[in-house]
Amino acid sequence: MDNLAIGAPADFSLIALFLRAGLTVKIVMVLLVLASVWSWALIIQKLMVHAAARRDASGFERRFWSGEPLDDVFDRMNGRAGGPAERIFSAGMTEWRRSQRDDGGLIAGVLQRVERAMNVAIGREGDRLTRGLPFLATVGSTAPFIGLFGTVWGIKTAFEGIALSQDTSLAVVAPGIAEALVATALGLLAAIPAVIFYNKLSSDAERISAGHEAFADEFATILSRQVEDA
Repeated sequence: MDNLAIGAPADFSLIALFLRAGLTVKIVMVLLVLASVWSWALIIQKLMVHAAARRDASGFERRFWSGEPLDDVFDRMNGRAGGPAERIFSAGMTEWRRSQRDDGGLIAGVLQRVERAMNVAIGREGDRLTRGLPFLATVGSTAPFIGLFGTVWGIKTAFEGIALSQDTSLAVVAPGIAEALVATALGLLAAIPAVIFYNKLSSDAERISAGHEAFADEFATILSRQVEDA
């Protein structure tokens, strides 16, 4: 903490508080700001990914239940599945066609292989939906303590300065305490949105994955009827 000129009014702006802080507190502040910025970037990216997954699921299910033959739906994709629901459907249809013999029959165990192929695809889509969320959990659980460490260290440095100057007036004490408390504020600023959106995004990802699993079950039921009719 830099010594303030005697009689000069203390500047309590965030920039001034940062510049007057000690090296350790500055490092803590920079880390927390970076964690907050990265968290918001991840939050925005995940919100966009989840919104796109919901739009894809809604649009593809309309085509799936439109009455168009499933082979035609698959052929129209031309091997280029767009969203998560299409990739799950494509995985199941690809395995279904691979299990068809030249004489028109089906290789034994086709339904189990189709379900496994779709489960693998569902797992991959689930990983895409939740990728990066552990970072939000980490920020949410550690940022307040990192900020608290910066505050404790800043207060320690402030009291050391008071001891050296042998002046305990509020004008001397307040700037150092304010600099230290900024670290706690930054920790909370990083942690609160991270916790809120971690819970929201995790819940959204679970609902989207549940929708994918329900679709795969419905698709497998349709295929099972075709197997029984064959």
